[in-house]
Amino acid sequence: MIGLLFSVLAGLVGGVALGFALKAVLGRRQLDSAELKSKQVIEEAARQAEAVRKQAQVEAKDVLHSVRQEFEEKTKGRRDELSQQERRLHQREESLDRKIEALDRKDKELADRLRQFAAREQGLKAKEDDLDRVIAEEKEKLKAVSGLSVEEAKQRLVAQVEQECRSESGMVIKRIEEETQRDAQAIAKKIIVDTMQRCASEFTVETTTSTIHLPSEEMKGRIIGREGRNIKAFELATGVDLIVDDTPDVVTLSSFDVMRREVARISLQRLMSDGRIHPARIEEIVERVKREVEQVVVQEGEKAIQELGLQGMHPELVKLLGRLKFRTSYGQNVLMHLKESAHLCGMLAAELGLNQRLAKRCALLHDIGKAVSHEVEGPHALIGAELAKRYGEVPEVVHSIEAHHEDVVASNIYAVLTIAADSISGSRPGARGDTLEAYVKRLHTLETICDSFAGVEKAYAIQAGREVRVIVQPERVTDLEAISLAREMKKKVEGSIEFPGQIKITVVRETRAVEYAR
Repeated sequence: MIGLLFSVLAGLVGGVALGFALKAVLGRRQLDSAELKSKQVIEEAARQAEAVRKQAQVEAKDVLHSVRQEFEEKTKGRRDELSQQERRLHQREESLDRKIEALDRKDKELADRLRQFAAREQGLKAKEDDLDRVIAEEKEKLKAVSGLSVEEAKQRLVAQVEQECRSESGMVIKRIEEETQRDAQAIAKKIIVDTMQRCASEFTVETTTSTIHLPSEEMKGRIIGREGRNIKAFELATGVDLIVDDTPDVVTLSSFDVMRREVARISLQRLMSDGRIHPARIEEIVERVKREVEQVVVQEGEKAIQELGLQGMHPELVKLLGRLKFRTSYGQNVLMHLKESAHLCGMLAAELGLNQRLAKRCALLHDIGKAVSHEVEGPHALIGAELAKRYGEVPEVVHSIEAHHEDVVASNIYAVLTIAADSISGSRPGARGDTLEAYVKRLHTLETICDSFAGVEKAYAIQAGREVRVIVQPERVTDLEAISLAREMKKKVEGSIEFPGQIKITVVRETRAVEYAR
């Protein structure tokens, strides 16, 4: 029995030992398999990490190249700008050096003159003392001869002078009145001319087209679109003619309405930059640009008011002023005309001692009716006066607006100044009704007429064609002949060309005597 028990126990122990041995063998095999898989995973991860690292290096090189190229482009423009500024500064430095040298010379000349004046002053004082002494001696002599005291002589002299003054005062007053009436027109002309010379303004540019440069010739086909759908949609949305011709890389926008042409120009540039050109996108861009241009209109009006120092104007008037930035009259930009007229009117008011701000306000708003004249029937002067009155302008401004084209008789000085400033701005050379080509041609014709006379060496048209300087040959033209030559030139100019105002013809005859000392 005991032997059987030991046999059973031995069998159990052997079974347990065998189980543990089998489990150890199986565990070692699983461990080896796991280690093999982990090595494979690590190797695959290493390969993927290497590929990612190489891809990152390539992308980093591309980004670095693009950043470097962009930086070089920006720095190139900055370097050019700095070089230009350096050249300008160098020129200014040279100009300042020249001015300093001139000032030093003037200081020396002034010191010399002061010394001369001091010497003269001393001499004059000595002479004044001598003169006082001589006068005192003469008074004593006169007193002894006449037997009158100084007071009695003064009374008789005053009575005699008073009688003579009363008899001549009427004649003097009459002569002064006649001279005043005769000189009033000349003085007024001088004030106007001085004011015009102080105001430098831009010339008008008569144009109804805008040229748009394309990035490539292929862009023309995209602008036209399939069967012309894009170009039709663009013209319909903007109200502007889009001209596509054989000119390389260029299209032309044509319209008499400056605002429409500006909207079309900005819209086309944005469409080309965006790249999506189709009817729906065209309508979207055009509407967006129209809203932006409306904001520009307000900004232009505010800018004009700030430039003239006329703050406090009603917002609606500011907006109407801005709209005139995109309107022309006889080729002259209306907003530029209004600002120019305001400056001129303010200068005229300053010459006469009047309120400059009020004068500027009258002139700035005198054509405000043109901003809505296509929407409301009637003369723009009366329309503008009604607008000014509606938006709280003072009576002087309202009356100046309605009277500037004499639809209403001018009844105050500010209305008269507004009429004068409007006429000056509209009639100056290059303002309106006279293109630059016609203006240059008239100057050339004027010089040609003067050059056609015998004995003329050269003729020069100056002062914007208001004066001609004619240089004659002194050996062929005498002083008396120069007078008659000027008169003949005047007659020929009056009969040959048309011009505003008057032209001054000056004939210059110069005689030189030259000798050489050896």
